[in-house]
Amino acid sequence: SALEDAVERAHEALTQAAIVLTAGRTEAATDLAEGVQALLPGLGMKEGVVEIALLPEREVGPNGAESVEFRVSLNAGFEPRGLARVASGGELSRVMLALKAVLAQVDHVPTLIFDEIDAGVGGAVAHGVAGTLARVSEHHQVFVITHLPQLASRARAHLLVEKTVEHGVAATRVRPLEGPERVSEIARMLGGDAESDASLEHARTLLKRV
Repeated sequence: SALEDAVERAHEALTQAAIVLTAGRTEAATDLAEGVQALLPGLGMKEGVVEIALLPEREVGPNGAESVEFRVSLNAGFEPRGLARVASGGELSRVMLALKAVLAQVDHVPTLIFDEIDAGVGGAVAHGVAGTLARVSEHHQVFVITHLPQLASRARAHLLVEKTVEHGVAATRVRPLEGPERVSEIARMLGGDAESDASLEHARTLLKRV
């Protein structure tokens, strides 16, 4: 009888805790979705819509009374669906970047790695992505694998990854770039003549943004 009473009290406490958690999640879901959606146009997804759905579970468990699903629509005319089902690799990276930008001051993950975040972007969108990455890096260590000079030029440290063949075996080397060597690499990434005065001056202009 005592055990049955203890189970009943514990179940009541669990139910009340779940109610409080659901209320907090409902409010936070709206704020988070609006914050992430507001950043998407600057990341090249002008028609992006973000929803955070709370899906009721059959029973209250360790994670509360519902599961959480991030839903997005990144193209006009489509209903939001589960993020993993609709986003390409580059789109997923940019949505995650927007999410991390909103959560930057409360997220305690120390290091973030973004790969393919520059897929399908260029020009003004690339500058938007670079600016968002710079803001996230104020609260996290951020590694970005990129082929875009707009992104590489905003980094506090620039590492060049290059493949070579040594004694008939492929090898990968990573080395830091600084000073004139970094200017030359940014000029090369710009796609013009890496040694021309125009390309080098453009590279120096990009690096002044750091």
